[in-house]
Amino acid sequence: MEIRPIRTEADSERGLRRVEALWGAAKGSPEGDELEVLVTLIEAYERQAYPMDLPTPIDAIKFRLEQKGQDYHALIGVIGQRTRVYEVMRGDRPLSLNMIRNLHRQFEIPAEVLIQQPRRRPTRKGASATRHARNKRLEKPLRKSA
Repeated sequence: MEIRPIRTEADSERGLRRVEALWGAAKGSPEGDELEVLVTLIEAYERQAYPMDLPTPIDAIKFRLEQKGQDYHALIGVIGQRTRVYEVMRGDRPLSLNMIRNLHRQFEIPAEVLIQQPRRRPTRKGASATRHARNKRLEKPLRKSA
């Protein structure tokens, strides 16, 4: 059993081929031990080489609801009343500490996912132009009627 660190994509490919050959080896056997060590090394390499961002809190909640075959109604009482649930799920209201605790406890969503800073919602196309026009209108001085 010759195991080396996995530093490159080629090392990873070689390791994956060896894992495939060892797949199904009995636990505790020399082949099983080699398989376990290789899998750990490959996972560590992939975590470093291909990091993944955490999902947004809203995406995590939606995913968990989908897993459980539930809809937003399951959040009533966990996040708050119906209106509060829809405000949070639309991104109009951030999660409070109590909401985070309830979601973590009742839906087993990792707390580190729920406590992230909310990401800015993408604006609709043309929304900034509309906002700009509205702000310009507000800047115009009021005219006195004659």
